[in-house]
Amino acid sequence: MNASTDLDTLTEFFDRYGVALTVGDLPAIAGCYALPGLVVADTYSFSFTSPAAVALSFVGAATDYAERELVAAHADIEEVQQVSALLTEVAVRWEFLDSQGRQVPGERYRYLLRAATEGPVICTVIRTG
Repeated sequence: MNASTDLDTLTEFFDRYGVALTVGDLPAIAGCYALPGLVVADTYSFSFTSPAAVALSFVGAATDYAERELVAAHADIEEVQQVSALLTEVAVRWEFLDSQGRQVPGERYRYLLRAATEGPVICTVIRTG
């Protein structure tokens, strides 16, 4: 098993993650994370050690996407760096479509992904803008 720097593999992973985010599929979101996992932003950090904790941490995001009528998410992969044999860092700029078909700019994140048997999983998320 090796860290994936293949754009097709990473695109498929972030497409699946983006769908789970926009439809509020909390179990699918949780399935995209390695445990324990970490989220870091300018003013807060939190970690989770169970799928239920991951799901709980995304309840607010799912509600926010629904209230903003965001129906699709696209991860624009800006940079990929292999960190080690099993770790890859990926810089992503998210873009969304709302229910009227309008583009809605999203935020930028850096994801530290670990190669796992089932494919990449998120170890750490850092909000960058």
